Amino acid sequence: MRFMLFLAAACLLACCPFASAQLPLDPLSKPAPSTNPFTSPGPSPQVAFLYSLEAKFARDTAAGGGIAFAKWFAPDAVVLSNGKAPVIGQAAIAASADWSPTQYHLTWTPEGARMSASGDMGFTWGSYEGRSKDRDGTPIVTTGRYMTVWKKQPDGSWKVELDASNDAPPKADDCCRIR
Repeated sequence: MRFMLFLAAACLLACCPFASAQLPLDPLSKPAPSTNPFTSPGPSPQVAFLYSLEAKFARDTAAGGGIAFAKWFAPDAVVLSNGKAPVIGQAAIAASADWSPTQYHLTWTPEGARMSASGDMGFTWGSYEGRSKDRDGTPIVTTGRYMTVWKKQPDGSWKVELDASNDAPPKADDCCRIR
């Protein structure tokens, strides 16, 4: 009987390589370093590169507003925003991004990124915040999530191919406040 149990355990370990990771043979051994990108100590070089693109894009936008924002888009890029029709093409994106950094202050923070295996396309996602004022001068703050798809251009530069965002839902108490 013991031989049969031993044989079954040996077959399980031989056929299912993940089973050995679940059953450490030496209780004092340390687990192997994780290869999971969500638990690794830092971003990969590809993810760090995409983060650096986002940082430059955000700095330019903060300094130059909509004009600077639009310059980061590829000629055939698409912008998808909450409740609005798609804006297609860099020229149309530039025409719709007619805000100065004093009128509208847009900031964002990437929370994750992935690069294609070929290294010529990637995407980032994260949270954004837009600050402006209404006609009466009352501050307006919009927040939400975004995703940016980056593509290496024929000249070697990187441009935004797709920018998609959605507003965060209202805070729980926003619907019930008396003003």
